[in-house]
Amino acid sequence: MSRPNLVFILMDDLGWKDIGCYGSDFYETPNLDRLARQGVRFTNAYAACPVCSPTRASIMSGKYPANVGVTNFIGGHTRGRLIDAPYVRQLPLEEVSLAAALREGGYATWHVGKWHLGERDYYPDRHGFEVNIGGCGWGMPNNGYFSPWGISTLADGPEGEYLPDRLMDEAIRLIKENDGRPFFLNLWDYCVHIPIQAKPEKIARYEAKARVLGLDLLPAFEQGELFPCEHKKDQHVMRRLLQSDPVYAAMIESVDENIGRLLQALEETGQADNTVIFFTSDNGGLATAEGSPTCNAPLAEGKGWMYEGGTREPLLVHWPGVTRPGGICEAPVTSPDFYPTMLEIAGLPLRPEQHQDGVSLAPLLRGEGAPEREAIYWHYPHYGNQGGTPGSSLRSGDWKLIEFYEDGRLELYNLREDVSEERNRADELPELTARLQRLLAAWRESVEAKMPQPNPDFAPWR
Repeated sequence: MSRPNLVFILMDDLGWKDIGCYGSDFYETPNLDRLARQGVRFTNAYAACPVCSPTRASIMSGKYPANVGVTNFIGGHTRGRLIDAPYVRQLPLEEVSLAAALREGGYATWHVGKWHLGERDYYPDRHGFEVNIGGCGWGMPNNGYFSPWGISTLADGPEGEYLPDRLMDEAIRLIKENDGRPFFLNLWDYCVHIPIQAKPEKIARYEAKARVLGLDLLPAFEQGELFPCEHKKDQHVMRRLLQSDPVYAAMIESVDENIGRLLQALEETGQADNTVIFFTSDNGGLATAEGSPTCNAPLAEGKGWMYEGGTREPLLVHWPGVTRPGGICEAPVTSPDFYPTMLEIAGLPLRPEQHQDGVSLAPLLRGEGAPEREAIYWHYPHYGNQGGTPGSSLRSGDWKLIEFYEDGRLELYNLREDVSEERNRADELPELTARLQRLLAAWRESVEAKMPQPNPDFAPWR
C-alpha cells in the first residue's frame, strides 16, 4: 500500500461538547459519531491556546505559541489593568511548516478554508501549500456565510451559496482530480465562528426540537461581571447555561453533513482505506460573549479563557488498519503534537529542531502507550474578547495550575476529580503549587515568553 493520505480537519470555535459522541444532546452529528466509532476518541486533547491564530501557528510549526511568537489572534489588541504583550502577527517564513515538510517528502499539499496567519506575503502558498482555496488574513467570513462572501482567495458562488458547502465541494474536487501522489488536505473550516448563520430549513427544525425538549422555556443565559478589557468595559459577560441555540445547532449539522460528503468521496475514489483523518478544533466553544451560542458544561467558561472550556477540544483520529475501532484515549495531547505525528505516519524523517514542542501520537494511535513529558503548557498574555484575563497554565498528570497575571493569583485543580475546576486547591497543597509554579516559570523563560505590563493609565471600573 502507498503512503497514506492525510486529512486534517480543523474547526473554528467548536467546543469540547459540541458533537454527539462528546455528550451533546441537542446538536446532531451522525457522521462525526460514526468517525469516532471507526477510530479513536481523545478525551484530554487540547488546543495550544484559547483563541485561534496561536493554535493554528502551533499546528503548522510544531511549537507552542509562545515559542513561535504568535500568542494572540492576529489583529487583536486591547488593555485593561495590564497592557497586552507584543506578539508576532504572522506565521514567520523561517518556520518549516508541516505542509512544507510533507511537500518535500512527496505529498500534494492543499489548504482549504480559514488561514488567519498573516496577510498576503504569509498566505498558505508561502508556507508549502501548492493549492490555497479560501485562506487569507481574515479570521472570519466578514461578509457572512452566504455568497457573495468576498474572500480574495475564493471566487464568489451563486448568490446564497453556503460557504461550508462550497469549501467541501473544493476539497472533494481536489481529491477526485489528484494526480496519484499521496495528499495532505488541510481542511480548516470557517465554521462555527461568528457570525452564527445557517440554512433556514435547518434552523426551523432545531427551533421545533427545542420546543419539544422544553429548552425554549429554560433560561439560556446568566449575566456575569463587567468585562476586564477597556474596549468592552461597559458590557457584561453573558454565560450560556445550556445548549439550545437553533442557529448554532443548524450550523453544526451542516458541518457534519459535509464531513459525511468527504467520507463518501474518499470511499468513491478508493482512498478511504489509505487515508488518515484528524478532526479537532482551534479553541473552546464561544460561551461567554458575542452571542454566547454554545455551552461547554461541565467544563468551565470557553473561548478566550484559561479554564478547560477555553482549550479542551474534541479530537477524533481514524487511521485505517491501525487505530482500534471505538477506542478511547485519555492521554493529554496538544496542538504541536500533530506535526511529528503526521511525519511519522507518512514515513518521513522527524524534524525535532522544528517541531520542538510536539510529541508524536503515532504510538498512542497504535495502542502502544502515552508519550513521555512532564507537562503541557499554555501562555496567553492577552485579554481577548470573551472575558478572560491574561495568564499562563500547565497540566502535569491530573493537575492543572493557572497563574493569572493581573494579580499573580494561582489556582490549582485536579482535573480527574474536578473537571469543572470548582475547587481551587492551591492553598491546600502549597508544596505542589510551588513546584508547578516553578516549572511553569522555567518553561516561560525557556521559550522567552513575552509578558504583559502594568497599564499606568488604568482606572478601575469593576
